Formats: sequence, structure tokens, C-alpha cells
Amino acid sequence: MAFHSEAVKWAWWPQCFLWVPPCLETPRQGSLHLSSGHASSCKLGKPVCSSGRRMSCPWRAASGQVDCLESTLEKSLQAKFPSDLKVSILLDFTRGSRGRKNSRTMLLPLLQRFPEQVRVSLFHTPNLRGLLRLLIPERFNETIGLQHMKVYLFDNNVILSGANLSDSYFTNRQDRYVFLQDCAEIADFFTELVDAVGDVSLQLQGDDTVRAVEGMVHPYKGDRAAYCRAANKRVMDVINSARARQQVLHAQTFHGDSLLTQEDAAAAGDRRPAPDTWIYPLIQMKPFEIQIDEIVTETLLTEAERGAKVYLTTGYFNLTQAYMDLVLGTRAEYQILLASPEVNGFFGAKGVAGAIPAAYVHIERQFYRAVCSLGQQERVRLQEYWRRGWTFHAKGLWLYLAGSSLPCLTLIGSPNFGYRSVHRDLEAQIAIVTESRALQQQLHQGRSKRSPERRSWGLRGSLTHSGWLSPLGCTGRRAQVAGPGPTCSPWKTQEQERLYLRSGAVSSATFEQPSRQVKLWVKLVTPLIKNFF
Repeated sequence: MAFHSEAVKWAWWPQCFLWVPPCLETPRQGSLHLSSGHASSCKLGKPVCSSGRRMSCPWRAASGQVDCLESTLEKSLQAKFPSDLKVSILLDFTRGSRGRKNSRTMLLPLLQRFPEQVRVSLFHTPNLRGLLRLLIPERFNETIGLQHMKVYLFDNNVILSGANLSDSYFTNRQDRYVFLQDCAEIADFFTELVDAVGDVSLQLQGDDTVRAVEGMVHPYKGDRAAYCRAANKRVMDVINSARARQQVLHAQTFHGDSLLTQEDAAAAGDRRPAPDTWIYPLIQMKPFEIQIDEIVTETLLTEAERGAKVYLTTGYFNLTQAYMDLVLGTRAEYQILLASPEVNGFFGAKGVAGAIPAAYVHIERQFYRAVCSLGQQERVRLQEYWRRGWTFHAKGLWLYLAGSSLPCLTLIGSPNFGYRSVHRDLEAQIAIVTESRALQQQLHQGRSKRSPERRSWGLRGSLTHSGWLSPLGCTGRRAQVAGPGPTCSPWKTQEQERLYLRSGAVSSATFEQPSRQVKLWVKLVTPLIKNFF
């Protein structure tokens, strides 16, 4: 393969990402911080308090510690009132409306008090309609499809994650987080994306009713095909606009099959610091025929060469058939981290939901048998995460090139690599590609072991890794988020035990344990329902 540097050494690299909108470069200035573990509502509140222009959050909230966040939002609105501070919250209709006390009821007072500044949108999948909508009960209706993106944006600061804002994510639920700071392009992109999905969602009113945006096709009462076409256009307008804005910058970075070196850039008269890190937003909205994340993920799994290592983690191991075939049929080495039954979020649940961990065990065992039948045990290895009193919700991917001890790429965000993520839900994550050895080292530590301290490196944007994923912020033309100027101090979170240190290898003996015994009815039902979880 053609190498352009010591780090990113793929001839196929430009072809894999050149068409992805947009590529956002991260020059070598500013700061970067990486960590893992659970979130902190107090630290999430810091950027809320200091936000001066915009807040944009696709989330799922619950009671308890998150009440503190709504209180902080109210204080921020009061402090800025009257001002141009805008708060936009995007919820899933089914999750956000479940039960007597839910995200809608928690946010309603905020909407009633600040109707001109607060927008609450409720995305309703177009696939849940008619008799199906009437018959499927709460909690199960979300299996048809939902808004699953987790983006927390404050001015130019963005948190992109796989984590919701319910209580457990602030206490004892393992997830991944990244914090990008001082990168207006990424903040603008995700602000526009949230606004676009909000425009095709139902709008919460002050009397707790909902209505469609004027002129928009209703998601479950109107014509499904017409609604999906309109939603596709609205979202693709954002993506195409971002592509256009980045086209010149991208052309200066990518030339044919190789990347421009720093010396080449200087010789060409480009005075900007040569970038060493690139951010690619990957969007997956299959109901709207938008499948950027799926195509990029399949390309990564397909093109990873012999000797390369792929570390993949998911809290719900239920790979699509396409992903499964690629893992079993390609040349790279795979180490897949998944949840043991005891740390599955449904462990101990009442009713039918209590059997979900057993269904995942059944899927895991079938996959392990396929690995063994192909003689791939040394190339494809499974590990189970276990931690007393915790649940496991982390998902993502790290790519190590052949011969390298450090990763040059990570995927982090909301997708689980399962059928629902690919075909039913709205998902967003980013690919972080870096030539920075310091950042590669931190990505490696975030995957493999505990880091004794957090560190900073020169970047225009800052990344907080393993836990939440967020956009960037804090530029001179917008309100500051933390500290003076465009290189304000990044939001720091405490380090936790790294993911793979709390895991054990899966073998044939694993499935002989009493906790891995699956009842016959679960085995029979799992093939029928696996595409819904």
C-alpha cells in the first residue's frame, strides 16, 4: 500500500472517506483531553451555565440527577433573558412520552416559561403508524424505530455519545465519551443536523400537545413515502451544505491517492498549520435512505488488511448479517468486547424484558460457534465485560494498522452495530482519524488500560474520549463556554477503569456456566425478534 506518512498508511483511505460529508480538519493548536467512565451532571452543567447563544441536545432524560440539568437550563435562560440564547431539545416521541413522569413533563415548565427561546421536538418514526401504533404497548413501541442520536451542544462545544441523560449514566453505567472543543465547523454541522431532524419532528406545545411543523408531512398520519422524501431532503440539505463549506479545505488536504504533507502545504503557500487529525461525521438514517455510517463501517471492515487489528465494542451484541460476514470473512484480527449477562441493561427486568440478556447470550453463542467452525478462534476473539453493580453500554471501534501498536482511527457515537442501528433508528457518530502519536496513545489507553492522568495536546479542537461524544465550541464570534478566548479549558471528567481491563475471554467453557443457560422458548423466539433489539 502507498504510505504518505508514518501513521495513516492506506492507499484506500481517500476513497473510503473522500465522499463523506464533511471532513473537518483539526490543526495543531488548542487542547485535547480524553477519559472514560460515567458522566457527571455537574460537569455537564458547566457549559450550560456559560452558554451564550445556543444549546442543542438530542437526548433521553429521566428523573433524579438530570433534574439538576433542567434546573441549570432554567437558570441560564433566566440569566440571559431577554437575549438571543436559544435552547433546542430533540427527543424520541416514544421514549420521551413513556410513563406519567417523562422527558416531556420535565421540560414542559421550561417551554411554558420561555416559549420564544425553547424548542422541544419529538421525533416519531414513520414506521409506527396505523393499527401497529395502536396495538404495541409502551416500552415495546420503540423497537419499531427511534431517534437514537446523542449530541449535547453548547455554543460551539459539542458532546457526541452513546449515553442518554438518565440516572444510571451519571452513576454506574459504562459508556464512551468524547469532547471536541473550539471547532466551529463541527458545532455548526450538528446544530444544523439537530434542527433538520427537529423540523421533521412533532413540536411540543405549552399545553402538552404536539403538532407538525407547518407545511411538513405528518410522520404517522400523512403519506409515509412523502414524509420520508421530505425528511431525506431536509437532512441531505444539511450534509450537502457542509460538504460545500468544506470542499476547499478538503481539496487542500487530499490530493489523489495521497495526503498533502506539511512541507507540500508550505511549498504551496498554505500558511495554515497542517492538520494531523480529521473528524468525519457519520450519519445513519435508513428510514430516510441515508446510510453514510453503514457504508463507511462496512468499508473499514472490508479493507482492513492482514495484520491489522480491529477492536469493536457494543453493549448489545447483535451484529447485522453483513457486519458478521465481514468479521468472519476478512483478514484483520478482531477483538470484540460485549456485555456479560449480569451487566446487560435488561438484567433482572420484569416480564418478557427479563429474557433479553439470555437472547443476547444465545446470539453470542451462535456467533462463537461460527468462529470455531471456521477455525478462526485466534483471529476473532470475544471478551465479556463485567463489573459488580454496573451495566455496560459502551460502543465503538478502534483500528490499528498492520505493524502498529497504536490506533489511528476510532468510531464513537450512538450506533450499536446491530440491525436496529442500521435499519430502524436515527444514529450519529464520528470517525476520528489522527496522525498525532500523542492522540493515538490516548486512544490506545482509553481502549486498553487505566491512564494515571489526563493530558493535553496541540489541536484547534479538543476531544474527551470514552464516555460521551460532543461537538466543539468556544470561538471569538460566539459566547465563550469556559475561560477566555478560543482555546478555553476543556471540560474534564474523571478517569475510570478502562474497558478491556474489566473483561474476560470467552471460550466454550463460558457457555457451560449456569448464567449462560438459555431456555428453549428464548432460543425459538430470538430469531423472530432479533431485528427489533
